[in-house]
Amino acid sequence: MKFETRLIHGGKRHTFDSLGSIVEPIFTSAVYLYHEYISKEIPHTIPYKYSREDNPTVVHVEEKVKILDEGSSCLAFSSGLASIKCLIETLCLKYRKPILIAPLDLYGSTIVLFKKYNDVGLLELKLTKPGTENILEAIQQVSKIKKHVVVYVETVSNPILRIYDIYEIKKFLEELNIEHTLIVDNTIPTQIGIRPIQYGADFTIYSASKYLSGHNDVIGGFIVLKDDRLHEDLWHSRRLSGCIMSPFTAYLIDRGLKTLHIRMRKHEENARAVAEYLQDHPKVSEVIYPGLSTHPDYRIGIRLLRCVSGIVSFKVRGSVDLSKIYSKMRIIIPGVSFGGPETIITHPSSTTHKYLTEDEKMIIGIDEKLFRLSVGLENVEDIIEDLDRILSTIT
Repeated sequence: MKFETRLIHGGKRHTFDSLGSIVEPIFTSAVYLYHEYISKEIPHTIPYKYSREDNPTVVHVEEKVKILDEGSSCLAFSSGLASIKCLIETLCLKYRKPILIAPLDLYGSTIVLFKKYNDVGLLELKLTKPGTENILEAIQQVSKIKKHVVVYVETVSNPILRIYDIYEIKKFLEELNIEHTLIVDNTIPTQIGIRPIQYGADFTIYSASKYLSGHNDVIGGFIVLKDDRLHEDLWHSRRLSGCIMSPFTAYLIDRGLKTLHIRMRKHEENARAVAEYLQDHPKVSEVIYPGLSTHPDYRIGIRLLRCVSGIVSFKVRGSVDLSKIYSKMRIIIPGVSFGGPETIITHPSSTTHKYLTEDEKMIIGIDEKLFRLSVGLENVEDIIEDLDRILSTIT
């Protein structure tokens, strides 16, 4: 079965043949028949007992995402950050204060979470400058320490869009014979761009609120596992924290996945046109888009990514007055998320990365002149026309 077909038909079916429904139902029941003589010794399997543990609609979308990523299993969560929290806490309990290596150019709340775990002694955090080469250098520095090493990267980082070479990172970890776990957040390129498990990732993370659902109307997350060695631990962690995805959210994500391949190509097409327009604009000092040959990781992208998604970041020349910029917008929406049909502009310094120190922002390249644009599915001429109005406010 080809990938596009799996997007539509993949997953464990719970539809009732007697009714003939072709769409997976939304199972809202919190409780299921569970007689005393029935035992559920294996987590995440039938019989269902209680929807805090498993739910048929949620299992359906978990099965689909597992198939898309070619993993061994998948767990769905109430948010992307909940999935990160559950995975890192599970690894900390298993490996007793592991070393966590991560670049500074991750999503801001992910960095804040890692710092909190470091402060309370759950892990030893080593933050690096952006770029694969800096991750490899950090791995080299800890290679003689007899501790479990967790490496956490985003395939394409948020918001400066660096591409991390998963294959090279995994190969280096194995060459140095380091006991390790490689976690890859694949939210921006999605499975259309790359399936990280194929390149050595042990776990893939998704914020399903973005491109997977694709309509800016859900909050959810996934962990996809390469093998089942931590599946039961993760399942119990989700059960005890109560952060399973809701059935209605699972239904909406399943619906969104059916058009993911079509949407991602259009997002990328529009983003490329926007990036090329911004490159020639006198009010723009820098355009950051992995599809441009000027991008520092362009060659890595050609080798690894089949799609670079619809995110374009850029820096403006001159002073920034956010209230003046936002007042000029007609279709572009100021906000903090991405991946939906609407074009959304984000000012990372004052929103998604506001809790980073000024020194950290400087290392990443986040300042008041940086904007992240989630290019939507509108007519690209309308998007560019709106951008022209926005840029006219820069003095």
